[in-house]
Amino acid sequence: MPRTRHAGLVLRGAFFVRGTVRETVYAGGMQRLASAIALVSALVACSHVERQTDDVSPTCSVWVLGTAQDGGVPHVGCQKACCTDARREGLARYPACLGVVDREHGKTLLVEATPSIDAQITLLQEVTGLRGTGRNPVDAVLLTHAHIGHYAGLVHFGREVASTKKLPVWVSERMAAFLRTHGPWKQLVELEQIELHTIRLGDEFRPLPAIRVRAIPVPHRDEYSDTMAFQISGPNRTVLFVPDIDRWDDDHDERRLDRLLDSVDVAYLDGTFWDGSELPGRDLAEIPHPLITATMLRLADRARHMPGSLRFLHLNHTNPLWREPALQRRLEEAGFGLARRGEQVDL
Repeated sequence: MPRTRHAGLVLRGAFFVRGTVRETVYAGGMQRLASAIALVSALVACSHVERQTDDVSPTCSVWVLGTAQDGGVPHVGCQKACCTDARREGLARYPACLGVVDREHGKTLLVEATPSIDAQITLLQEVTGLRGTGRNPVDAVLLTHAHIGHYAGLVHFGREVASTKKLPVWVSERMAAFLRTHGPWKQLVELEQIELHTIRLGDEFRPLPAIRVRAIPVPHRDEYSDTMAFQISGPNRTVLFVPDIDRWDDDHDERRLDRLLDSVDVAYLDGTFWDGSELPGRDLAEIPHPLITATMLRLADRARHMPGSLRFLHLNHTNPLWREPALQRRLEEAGFGLARRGEQVDL
């Protein structure tokens, strides 16, 4: 089957029906969120948007389970309006995370183990109807690096909580060494609650039978492990997931961004900061990320030709894109998208 390059044929959820899924989870919100997602899918099924001629239920999909930076929203210790308003309104935004489903084999993959892992696994189970096997709530886990918003949720697989059994966790060789030699992670390995599978950077591997993944190294603050971006492929399409990166290109690799986007249909990109002004008094050189405004300039042509296919996540709690409709309109009018929890991409 030829690969389509039109994002409107790829995305479900927020791309077709903007703003339908609200990121509220308190007071029974998880059930409402699942209902909203079901409504989105029904609306998409009745949509007059051009569709593929072989309109068959997809065997593989990616679901967005979180869109915030490591600390989520509200953010511990934050007394700014972005967090005080969220606490008052009962609004929660989870750290960046994807769920991948292989329906043919009835299996699910969690991409990142965030501090919000229970809510995110619950959402994945709600939207897929799959509950894992035995004590394992998912069939595999894939991790980009060892910063707290990306792997700290592993503790919930320990004997004090889920007490999983040989749950496959795919990581780089350096991160595997870190997990094997540092507590509390090494206990998960020693008690066989997780089973580490090491990834050779650049090679393709299959964490689920119908899902192919390629890990690409990217520069980041690598205190305990290296950092990877993932190209996640199903039978027909490929999604890029790169929530954390210091810079798109540098003197060591002038074509890194081109390689990351090669053969990709939908890309979830590091959108931590809008333009840097949202963190007055902080030295951004200590916490480097490409600014959204700079990424928009760099990828303007691609966004015009593939509107909606370049989508930002991993937003810092202070990022004004969360709260300012004018900036959201500017983003969308330029052909970019703001990732929404609950949106789906069929692979």
